[in-house]
Amino acid sequence: MNMTHYMELLASNQPWNLLIFMAVPVILAETLAITELYVLFTRTHQGWVHGLNRAAGVTVGLYFIGVIIYLMNTAVLPITKAGEWRTIIDVIAVGSYLIGGLPLIYIAVQELGLVNSTAADEQKRKVHAICVALFLVFGHIAMIAGMLDPTLLGDVTKASEEMPMMHNHQ
Repeated sequence: MNMTHYMELLASNQPWNLLIFMAVPVILAETLAITELYVLFTRTHQGWVHGLNRAAGVTVGLYFIGVIIYLMNTAVLPITKAGEWRTIIDVIAVGSYLIGGLPLIYIAVQELGLVNSTAADEQKRKVHAICVALFLVFGHIAMIAGMLDPTLLGDVTKASEEMPMMHNHQ
C-alpha cells in the first residue's frame, strides 16, 4: 500500500512509534483540552483539575520539543535532502503534525512563566484555548492527510512500481 511518511512512521517499530508519536502526545493533549473546557466553563483557576491542566500543558509542550527535534533530524531533513517526499499530501501530513506541536510548546512556556508572565489570568486562558484549538486543527489535518494515499495528487514512482495492482485498468 502507498502511504505517507507520517503513516509509515506510526506503522513501523510497533508498538513503540505509535505510542511515542501518537498515543502519548494525544493523551496529554486531550487531557489538556478536556481540562481546558472545565477551567473555562467553571472559571476555577485552582484545584486539582486546574493543576492537571497545567501539568498536561507543560508536559505535552516539553514532550513536543523533543519530538520535533528528533523528527526534524531523522526524517524531515533527510527526506528533503534526498527529494523523497511522496507528493504534497506527504508534506502536509508531516508538516501539520510538526506545526501542531508549536501551540503546545507555547502553552508550556506560558505555564512556565517565560511568556505572558504579566498577563491577566483571563488573557492567559484565551491564549491557552486558542493554542489548544490550533493543535486540534493541525493534528486532525495531519491525521487525515497522513491516511491518504499520496499518489492521489501525483506519481510516486517508487510506490507505484511496488504496487502494480493499484493502477486503474479502464
